[in-house]
Amino acid sequence: MRLDQSLFSKMTAEFIGTFAIVFSGCGAIMVAERFPGSLNAAAIPAIFGLIVTAMIYAVGHISGAHLNPAVTAAFAVARHFPVRQIPAYWLAQILGALAATGMSTLLLPAGAGYGAAIPHVLVIQAFGWEILLTFFLMFVVSAVATDTRAVGTMAGAAVGAAVTVCAYIGGPITGAALNPARALAPALAEGRTDVLWIYLLGPTIGAIMAAKLYEWIRCHAPAETIKEETKTEAAIGCC
Repeated sequence: MRLDQSLFSKMTAEFIGTFAIVFSGCGAIMVAERFPGSLNAAAIPAIFGLIVTAMIYAVGHISGAHLNPAVTAAFAVARHFPVRQIPAYWLAQILGALAATGMSTLLLPAGAGYGAAIPHVLVIQAFGWEILLTFFLMFVVSAVATDTRAVGTMAGAAVGAAVTVCAYIGGPITGAALNPARALAPALAEGRTDVLWIYLLGPTIGAIMAAKLYEWIRCHAPAETIKEETKTEAAIGCC
């Protein structure tokens, strides 16, 4: 895969967007833990939703603002993204998340947590929750990002709202990661890799299911397979 200037620009946008999500969202969790009483726990889902919304409008026109390896995989499966660019997007997203966790560690006092998603139910239940929550998030993404009948200017608000709702509902249960990159970086920092598979596999399955289902119900034939050099359509990941 030749790394041309256009792809490098997209990777940079994905890096920055994913960095912002992890730094703001997981950083808020770290601040709440390190400075008790400074941040209400109920505000954290809203922070995730707001930063996702902001990053969609900031970099969506450059990279499509996937900001989530599961979203990238789902769009590739649904033929809205060139398969050959998946490794580049995944690399940028993961590096952005790792850099954000590292920066938060440097800028905040030492603490016990780094914002890792932790299941508070049985493992199989947590797996189901991550699949289901990411399914609903990706369903919204597919609607506003790939269907020309949707109101494109509202994509950021719609996806940000979906992230917020999913985080409020699923946060107390699984941490509502919905994003393998967001889950990976804090888990590595905390050394909690025993349940990491839930947050890598669950969101990916849920996102692919949603993208394929939306293609089926959209009431018109899906677009032809995207050419390798075609610019990605606008999309977004979650928190």
